[in-house]
Amino acid sequence: MTVQSIAHVEFHCADADRFAAHLVEAYAFTPEPPAATEPGVRRIWVSQGAIRLLLCSADQPVHPVAEFVARHGDGVAVFALGCTDPAAALDQALRNGARPLAPGLVAGFGDVALRFVADPEQPAATTDLLQFLDHAALCVPAGELAGAVKFCEQALGFHRIFDEYIEVGAQAMDSSVVQSPSGLVTFTLIEPDTARPPGQIDTFLDRHRGPGVQHLAFHTGDIATAVRELVSRGVEFLTTPQTYYDSLPDRIGATGVPVETLRELNVLVDQDHGGQLYQIFTRSAHDRRTFFLELIERQGAGTFGSANIRALYEAVERQHAATTVTATPAAAETVTSTPAPAT
Repeated sequence: MTVQSIAHVEFHCADADRFAAHLVEAYAFTPEPPAATEPGVRRIWVSQGAIRLLLCSADQPVHPVAEFVARHGDGVAVFALGCTDPAAALDQALRNGARPLAPGLVAGFGDVALRFVADPEQPAATTDLLQFLDHAALCVPAGELAGAVKFCEQALGFHRIFDEYIEVGAQAMDSSVVQSPSGLVTFTLIEPDTARPPGQIDTFLDRHRGPGVQHLAFHTGDIATAVRELVSRGVEFLTTPQTYYDSLPDRIGATGVPVETLRELNVLVDQDHGGQLYQIFTRSAHDRRTFFLELIERQGAGTFGSANIRALYEAVERQHAATTVTATPAAAETVTSTPAPAT
């Protein structure tokens, strides 16, 4: 009855055809056969590796899909959770406080819903650029983190695997990472510390009009190849201050990907007891700048690269001190747009 995987992620968007074309052209997704339709609703499937995305748009403003877009803009509206026994998983969720929305569907985080479906057969190992969904990062209002974690533990049977308080300059935030027993579903939950000046999480909650998905992280087996390919397709990534790479030998030591390659591609690196991870964030193309994507390659690391947030901030400070001028817009955007431990 336990949650085993994310069978698919459902986006509600203003124009499903346009969104699908972007994912195919820029991110090398493949269109799937047309989905079942209903009058006034457009549904398009795209996939890559074990990642399946369902893109939905509606013609009428009173339709739930259109209402979601009006409140939040294009974004993740449903996680379809693959279960060994969907009916039992739904029953567990309802018995532990989940609010039903429709058959097989419950409220999750704000307007982000959860659907319980049969666990799909996992595809064989793939050489696709993007292989599977590593994690999803969700922002919740101040004071709601503990409740969100409890919901995941009791209603979904997840375990809390990581907690951290992150300080980035004057702003700060709390985070908890919860994961399914299978290890294949990971949610990073973040709330702002309102005792500090407003920061990026406050901005997300304001622009998104409530809790929601800040980004999805796609795992890749070769981040250098993936970044080069996606850049050639028109994807824009956030840049990183060059001083970040100057400190890598002291902070990390030897890296599995050469430092000069990381510097060239603006890829970040962190490590834990298990190994290293490499990550980079796309520049948000969202109208409200409330959603973006992450690419992540794990070489044994099991954590989420939160040390990069402090390292980036300190790098900008060193750059500022060295030039005696304000850090470049690109550098400033890297710090303020990088999601605190949800990487």
